[in-house]
Amino acid sequence: MIRQSMLTLDARPRGFHLITSEVRQALPDLSGVRAGLLHVFIQHTSASLTINENASPDVRSDMEDHFDEMVPENQPYYDHTIEGSDDMPAHIKASLLDTSLTIPIRDGELALGTWQGIYLNEHRDHGGRRSLVLTITGSTGDETAT
Repeated sequence: MIRQSMLTLDARPRGFHLITSEVRQALPDLSGVRAGLLHVFIQHTSASLTINENASPDVRSDMEDHFDEMVPENQPYYDHTIEGSDDMPAHIKASLLDTSLTIPIRDGELALGTWQGIYLNEHRDHGGRRSLVLTITGSTGDETAT
């Protein structure tokens, strides 16, 4: 089976945000998948996705602090500045992280590790709503072998 849906996330402030529960809620067919893959793709160039610690909020704030230090705003060598001082660093951060994730599905559940969660990494001060394409490919157990 292949199922595809869209998930639009409300605007969030700059930072690293857990979205695992929102992704799960957007996948009504997930419980019927015995084995498969979920592909999550963000349709934006100034935000990204990653999988990381889902328990301690300190990890999310440390990630933000690190990336802000690693990719600072207002650098004299940035030519792309028309959209604000946070835009070019946002593009760089999105490239350093990723625009998509692939997560195994096992017995109707995302096969994330105990401490893993899906992050939306908002790299703009005011990035707006973010759109994700969610694609499930998998076996429901109802298929017959040929």
